[in-house]
Amino acid sequence: MEKPRVGRGGQRRLPWEGEGRKPSPFTRLGTGSGFPLSTMHRYKRNCKDTLEYFNKLQKRRQSEAANLWNEPVDRTHMERDDDHELHKLLKKRSKMRRGSEGYRRLSFDIIAHRQIRRKMNDRWRQILEVLGFKDEADGLLTVTSSTTYESLHNPQEARRLHNALAQQTSIFGHHRGGPPERYLFVLDRLLLLDVGEDFFSAARHFYPLEEAEEGNTSSSDGGPSTPGPVLVKLDSEASEEAEVEEEEEGVMEEEEEEEEEEEEEEEEEPDVE
Repeated sequence: MEKPRVGRGGQRRLPWEGEGRKPSPFTRLGTGSGFPLSTMHRYKRNCKDTLEYFNKLQKRRQSEAANLWNEPVDRTHMERDDDHELHKLLKKRSKMRRGSEGYRRLSFDIIAHRQIRRKMNDRWRQILEVLGFKDEADGLLTVTSSTTYESLHNPQEARRLHNALAQQTSIFGHHRGGPPERYLFVLDRLLLLDVGEDFFSAARHFYPLEEAEEGNTSSSDGGPSTPGPVLVKLDSEASEEAEVEEEEEGVMEEEEEEEEEEEEEEEEEPDVE
C-alpha cells in the first residue's frame, strides 16, 4: 500500500498528486487500487434493474389504486365481466394517439367506470370512519394484486359477511357478477379487529336494501355496471380527472407491453414431453 506523502505545511497528499498522475474514476481514495471495469458495469446494471423494478412496482400500484379492480387477485382481469370491460377500454385507449377524439371518448367511459368503483370505496370508508378507523381506513381498504386468498385468516366468516352485505344492504350498489371480491379481504381484516359484525350493522343502517330498490332506475346509487359510451357528462371535477387519466396512461401501456412479452415467451417455449 502506497502511503500518502506529506507536502508543505504538513498537508497530506494523495499518491497521484504532484507526480502528473490522475486517479482512475474507479480508484478507491487512499488505497491506490481500483475496481475492475467489469465489476463496475455489473454493479451499474444491477442498480438499473433494481430501479426499473421499483419504478414498475410503483406504477402498478398507482394503476391498481386508480382502477380498484373488483377481482384484484386476477392480473389478467378476465374472470369478472366488469373488470374485463374496463381492461378492454384501457387497452384500446393505450393504442390510440393521446389527445385524439377517440382517446378522449374512451377516457370518459373509463372515468365513468372508475367513478362507480370509487363511490363504492367511499361508502366503505365512511363506515370505517364512523367505527373510529379514520386514520386506518386507507390501509384497511388497500387490496393489491399481491394479495392472495391463502392470506385470509377467517375465510368462511368473511365470506358469510360478504354475502350478507350483498343480500341485505345496498353498499355494493348494482353490480353484475356478484359483489366485488376485493372487499372480502377488507372484511377479513375487520374480523381480525373484532369489528366485522359492527361493520355489518352500520352498513344495514346507512345503506338499507330498500334504498337500492327505489333507485333501480338511477345511476346515482352505484349505477349500472356498464355506463353508456360517450354519454358521460363531465363537470369541472371530472374534467380535472380526465387530465389525470391522460397523465397515467403510460402505466397501462407498460402493463400491456409486459403482458404481450409474457404471451410471446409462452408461445416460444417448446413443449417438453
